[in-house]
Amino acid sequence: PAGAARRRKRPPEPGRTKATVKGRVVKSAIEEYHKKKAVNHLRANLQYMLKGRFVANKAITEQVLAQNRGRKSKDQPPKKVAKKKPEGTVFTEEDFRKFEREYFGRP
Repeated sequence: PAGAARRRKRPPEPGRTKATVKGRVVKSAIEEYHKKKAVNHLRANLQYMLKGRFVANKAITEQVLAQNRGRKSKDQPPKKVAKKKPEGTVFTEEDFRKFEREYFGRP
């Protein structure tokens, strides 16, 4: 019977031990390791980041941010409160001394 012959394995021939793909080149394990080794891109990335130093105009950036903002109150930025400047006095130290002398009568 043909099935029994197929089931019985022939002893392998000395020349053909492995199943090979035509034209396959055995690769060096070291080459493969170097190819798959992680590359450190830090220097190139830093160069790229430092190269783009263009800073957009403040008014334009505000406009773009306003366009992307929602209309709900939670999306609105907090209102900036103008800081009150401490009011300086118009009187000098000499004026105070003069007033003190006139008012309290001390020399």
